[in-house]
Amino acid sequence: MARDYILHKARTALGRTVASTVEPAPAARIRVPQTGPDERIALFARKLEGLAAKFYRASSAADAREYVASLLAGRAAVASNAPFLAECGITALPGVRSGFTDREALRAACAEAPAGITSADYALADTGTLVMFSSREEPRLISLLPPLHVAVVPREKILTGLDELLALVPRPADRTSSMVLITGPSRTADIEQILVRGVHGPGELHVVVV
Repeated sequence: MARDYILHKARTALGRTVASTVEPAPAARIRVPQTGPDERIALFARKLEGLAAKFYRASSAADAREYVASLLAGRAAVASNAPFLAECGITALPGVRSGFTDREALRAACAEAPAGITSADYALADTGTLVMFSSREEPRLISLLPPLHVAVVPREKILTGLDELLALVPRPADRTSSMVLITGPSRTADIEQILVRGVHGPGELHVVVV
């Protein structure tokens, strides 16, 4: 059979036979740089701004709330059920709707809202990436559907990079059905190689680190 012939050729090239045992795969080479929180925040800010996103370092929860209020400037917004947003008082801002439990109601609200506000499970300093685990507290729609995405993240959630993330969460599928990595505003260059933002998701991204 063709299958047996192909496998025979592959074994022969590797110097194996049908009776050969296969050695286990080597351990993952995960390297986590030892850097302080201020260094991580500074690197995250540089990488994020290099992606045409906006960074703001809030000195307190109240400062974060005022910054988000200035961004909204009276516009309506949908906020996730992340406890950190409530702790910062962001879900209590005028025009901000939160506490959704019905998926269709959330979908309708996100389709109309000019802005979506979330927290993030982690942020990766070396690429300026937000890590979002889809859950009842952080539905994907809020970070993907409104044209403006505002993420409010506690400073302790900033990791050095993907290696540290996988060291902390080696099996993301055990925690969530969907892990979304957001690196800057949505963009595409499929049409005539011209960069266009906001085609497949938010065209504007602001990250507030508290």
